[in-house]
Amino acid sequence: MYTLKNKKLEITVKKRGAELCKIAATKNNLNFLWHADPNVWASHAPNLFPIIGALKDNTYFFEDKAYQIPKHGFFRHHEGIELHKKTDNSLCFKLASNADLIKIYPFKFEFFITYILTDNILEIKHTVKNTDNKTLYFSVGGHPAFKCPVYKNEAYNDYFLEFEHLENAKKHILNMDNGLITPKTEPVLNNAKILPLTHDMFKEDALVFKDLKSRKVALKSRKNGEILSVDYSDFPFLGIWAKTNGNYVCIEPWLGIADSENTTQNLISKEGILSLNSGKTFEASYSIKIHNNHLA
Repeated sequence: MYTLKNKKLEITVKKRGAELCKIAATKNNLNFLWHADPNVWASHAPNLFPIIGALKDNTYFFEDKAYQIPKHGFFRHHEGIELHKKTDNSLCFKLASNADLIKIYPFKFEFFITYILTDNILEIKHTVKNTDNKTLYFSVGGHPAFKCPVYKNEAYNDYFLEFEHLENAKKHILNMDNGLITPKTEPVLNNAKILPLTHDMFKEDALVFKDLKSRKVALKSRKNGEILSVDYSDFPFLGIWAKTNGNYVCIEPWLGIADSENTTQNLISKEGILSLNSGKTFEASYSIKIHNNHLA
C-alpha cells in the first residue's frame, strides 16, 4: 500500500492495478470510497486500460488477427505495476508492455497513472506513451465507487447526482447477457440536472451517457449537502453504475466505450478508440473534490 496525506485528505493506493482504495478526511477519518465488500462488489476504483467495457466475445481484431482482452482491460488486475515516482503530494505508477502483454495487445507502450493530492482535490492523471514504431490504439477511463450513504443517519435514497448543466440526456441500454451496447436508448434527464439515486435504477446495468453537456457532476445528500464532485473535462463518455444491493455509486469518466452489438470488432474502427502516433504522448485527467464541510 502507498499513502499520500495532507492537512485535509489521506489517500491509499494498492500496487495491484494501482487502485485507489481510500479517500478519507485527515481529521475525522471519514472515508468517501466504497469499502469493496467482496459479497457485493470487490473493487474500489479500478483503472481502465486499454479498453473500456466489454468486447464482443472478449475479442477484437487488429491487422486480421484476433486478440482477447477481458472487460475493462488488463491494467486493473495487473500485478506487475510499479511505483515509478513519489513526491510529497503525488504517486506515479507505471506499466510497460512486455512479451506476455504483446500476445493480447500487440503494441509497445508505457502507461502511467498519477495521483496528485492538492488541498481537498485529488487529480487522477493518465499518461500513455507510444514506444512502438506504429500507431497505438487504446482507451482509458476511471471507475471510482463512492459511498452512499456516508453518514449513519442517511439512506441510499437520500443521495442524488447534480450535473453541471441542464441536460436532455438518454442512456444507451446494455445487453445484460454480454455487456454490449444495444441500439436502444431511454430518456433519463429531461431539461434537468438532478438524478436521484435508487438501487432499482441499476437493474439494467450501468447508465451509459454519450451526449452530456456537463463535464462536472456532484454527489449530494439531502441531509448533509454536497459530499464531493467529479470533474471529467477530458472525458466525453460517462458511466453511472452500482450493484443493486451496493451502497455506493460509481461515477466513471471514459475515453472509450463498450462494443456495440453490431460491431465489426476491428480495433481501429471501434467507437471511442483513441489513436496515438509513434513516439507521441497522450494525457487526460479527472479530479475528485471533497467538500470542505466533511473534513472538519
